[in-house]
Amino acid sequence: MHEILTVAEMAEADRRTIAAGTAGLVLMERAGRAVAEVAQTMVASGARILVLCGPGNNGGDGFVAARTLSGRGFDVSVCLLGERSALKGDAAFAAETWAGPIVQQGAYAPGDFDLVIDALFGAGLNRSIEGAAYELLSAVAQAKTPILAVDVPSGLAGDTGQVLGFAATALKTVTFARRKPAHCLYPGRRLCGEVIVADIGLSDQVLSEVAPKIHINGPRLWSHLITRPDEEGHKFRRGHLLVVSGGIESTGAARLAAQGGARAGAGLVTVASPSDALPVNAAALSDIMVRRSNGTDGLSQLLSDQRRNAVVLGPGAGVGAATRDLVNVVLAADRAAVFDADALTSFEGAADMFAKAIQVRPNMRLVITPHDGEFSRIFNGKNEILKPLDRLTRARSAASFLGLVVVLKGPDTVIAAPDGRAAISMNGSPWLATAGSGDVLAGVIGGLLAQGHSAFDAAAASVWLHAEAGRVMGPGLVAHDLPGALRTVIADLLA
Repeated sequence: MHEILTVAEMAEADRRTIAAGTAGLVLMERAGRAVAEVAQTMVASGARILVLCGPGNNGGDGFVAARTLSGRGFDVSVCLLGERSALKGDAAFAAETWAGPIVQQGAYAPGDFDLVIDALFGAGLNRSIEGAAYELLSAVAQAKTPILAVDVPSGLAGDTGQVLGFAATALKTVTFARRKPAHCLYPGRRLCGEVIVADIGLSDQVLSEVAPKIHINGPRLWSHLITRPDEEGHKFRRGHLLVVSGGIESTGAARLAAQGGARAGAGLVTVASPSDALPVNAAALSDIMVRRSNGTDGLSQLLSDQRRNAVVLGPGAGVGAATRDLVNVVLAADRAAVFDADALTSFEGAADMFAKAIQVRPNMRLVITPHDGEFSRIFNGKNEILKPLDRLTRARSAASFLGLVVVLKGPDTVIAAPDGRAAISMNGSPWLATAGSGDVLAGVIGGLLAQGHSAFDAAAASVWLHAEAGRVMGPGLVAHDLPGALRTVIADLLA
């Protein structure tokens, strides 16, 4: 279940399922029963359960759950937001099957219940929580009664994970068919608690027809990248990665990237080093080659060797026109490339210039790997890209604008392609928040690009591998640990 469905895609999947002969009421019945199954695992037999039902289909799911739990011996009360007569369609029918009490708002104390089921609003909510809905949810939150959310905690925007006015934190959330972006993007990911995906009968055929473009990042997306070397192969078949070093005061970043690229499987890795930094880089590296490279002429000369088929540029490169010129050399050489750190900051407020340079070579395999600060700098003045609060929308907008793959780093790292495809990282590790970690990631991506993989696949695989390496190392991690930990992660995948 690695696909992620947007609100519109979920609605379309429901529509196609209903059109194929499964009644909407049957889907609602399955959803409500799935909620009840989870609820009864959260409380003792006979526990008191309050079900908050909203005016739409989410409320209908709540009525089904309430009826099911009551039939199993639980003491269930329902509080309906709005008038029962206002319910329509399947939700109205589900409400008619509930014979128990409907208590008025304010006529109960949420703290008197063992569990609250939040079935007020689903993932499709597009307005701020206020008025009676706010009073209901805030009272539950203040009571600290455990909450089981239906689809998403009410108040979360399903496509972004952003809070619309107010949302209480759920202990668990039951969603249907597939996760939604709100389950994977912060702050929604934190507010949802444990997410249980319930099967309500949407077929694989229907999901294939809907063709979701967003996925949870993991090996199922790119397992073809991790293979054992050909017994008759040799290093040149696995690509030659060139990592551009900065001056003598900032050489470590390039070396970390180079080590990451080597561990990712590049057959050869070379550090292109300015003359002043050559002794430092040469002394510090043993299994990585070092070549002299001064300015644009030096880099052009190194790239005249077509076997050097991928480049990492930016870590420790320095900010300014000189680095922008190096970016243009790489683009003119028509190489797969990763631009990170200083290569991005050097285009601060000049996203149009960057995009124009990229779009001269529309078929290049290019990746940028900004964190939020670098992203804000390069897109300074592009409010249509910076304004959205969620990482998914920003990354997809940036990828479309620039025409390359964007890795927008953070606790919910998003990998986005220009064609709208995206992957959301769910295995991030807080131990990765250390200097140099991003340099290793850039190198890993470069190493996979050198082996001929697509930009999107290389970026997605690298983000996952990098995060797993962080998890393996755990407390005390420093960036230098990551390349070695990658060996363990890749070996486990091969096993």
